Amino acid sequence: QVQLVESGGGLVQPGGSLRLSCIVSRFILDYYAIGWFRQAPGKEREGLSFITDTDGSDGVTYYEDSVKGRFTISRDNAKNTVYLQMNSLKPEDTAVYYCAARLGVAVGPMGPSQYDYWGQGTQVTVSS
Repeated sequence: QVQLVESGGGLVQPGGSLRLSCIVSRFILDYYAIGWFRQAPGKEREGLSFITDTDGSDGVTYYEDSVKGRFTISRDNAKNTVYLQMNSLKPEDTAVYYCAARLGVAVGPMGPSQYDYWGQGTQVTVSS
């Protein structure tokens, strides 16, 4: 059974940081790329970053321009978890954040239709 479970969202002040976690089934981490997306009210789901499958390495990472330099994606294979460290948060980062899994080669720019399985989402609110 394919499962992705996000956590770590919450309320943070502008300029603050949050770390989101996505716990995935172990076999997912071996064969799928894991991506992070977000969706703000009234807007389309937006791709942020992905990390490729293990293949004996730490994986290759990709970032969309909107988060490059502020967000960092990483993985802990021992914990079956992919993280999204978000720094220098802005009010426009407010959204529901989702992790998703894609079987096969992941490419950018990221599109939701490229991904096969999704988590339930976690709310991030950046406000003073």
